[in-house]
Amino acid sequence: MKKIGILFGQERSFPYALIDRINASGAHGVVAEPVQVGGISLESPRIYDLILDRISQDIPFYRAILKKAVADGTIVVNNPFWWSADDKFFNNVVAKGVGVAVPKTVILPSNQHPPDTTSESMSNLLFPLNWDEIFSHIGFPAFFKPYSGGGWKNVYRVANLEEFFAAYKESGQNVMTLQEEIVFDEYFRCYAIGRKHVHIMRYDPRQPHENRYVQRPEPIDPGLYGRIRNDCLKLTNALGYDFDTLEFAVRDGIPYAIDFLNPAPDADVASVGAENFEWVLSHASQWLIERVPSGAEPVARYHWQDFLASHREPARAALPARPRPGGASGPRRAAAPTGPRTAAPRPSGASGSPPAGAGDASPRGPRRQPSASPDPKGEA
Repeated sequence: MKKIGILFGQERSFPYALIDRINASGAHGVVAEPVQVGGISLESPRIYDLILDRISQDIPFYRAILKKAVADGTIVVNNPFWWSADDKFFNNVVAKGVGVAVPKTVILPSNQHPPDTTSESMSNLLFPLNWDEIFSHIGFPAFFKPYSGGGWKNVYRVANLEEFFAAYKESGQNVMTLQEEIVFDEYFRCYAIGRKHVHIMRYDPRQPHENRYVQRPEPIDPGLYGRIRNDCLKLTNALGYDFDTLEFAVRDGIPYAIDFLNPAPDADVASVGAENFEWVLSHASQWLIERVPSGAEPVARYHWQDFLASHREPARAALPARPRPGGASGPRRAAAPTGPRTAAPRPSGASGSPPAGAGDASPRGPRRQPSASPDPKGEA
């Protein structure tokens, strides 16, 4: 008997409906249930053949035991090792590598020092940052958001320098990205399951959460539909995610991938609507039933490695070390540095501070974007 476990948090409609759908499918030798877990020892036996993870991004204990489950031979969707390492900035690097359009993006050091560091820890950081170059590249308005995380937490739309620096100061120790705003003609959110099933939904992120999925949507241009579907498959195959949502803003006919690190996406019937809920329920249950008999597949390498420059060009062999005169062994003395240092210590607590007079917030200040869900599940 193959056992599928669903690991979830506050959500109710999707996990229990998924369990019921799998158990009612008539699939021979497959059963589904909520994961039950307590203290786990190194010797604890494997219980589940497959676990669908909907909550470990918020509960470190779950993430730790899922890694052990993988080591024991359980299929975990999505892979907890890559999920732990992934972030939205690197996602954009991968997207460019696979030929998917993304907005111009710059990652910035945190405004405040990370825990247990001081200005002396920042020896390699250029200070002040070249703000003119950054702003010229991105332009305004722009979106200012954490490089990782979800739930639309700490996301700002900034329209000018004053709003940016006010948001930057408020961001504290968060590592943030500044991203070009795509003024879109159309916007889509897509489910992707098993790296082969794609469901494209018209979506309006400007609306309240419960109204974002467009009711009675207009047909999608076939050419645009095909490109978005292909981009979804490019991204999920490169990143290795089997359960994901991806968002695209369409400007001048080009779909820009805005957000595609959602490995535990919203699937609540009250927010996605009955039609979309039925699609994800049907395809998720079908794919999980198909996937569980095949067993775990050890990851020898990650798909995105194919798209990095180091894999596109043969690596140059390292030159052998030149022997020291007289055959002496032991470490060489490092050469003394030449030229001026490019980094200066930061003023305490003012990482990346704005030029004088540029950091005061305007009376209106930056607009923090509303949360997409009262129970964020890896979304952004």
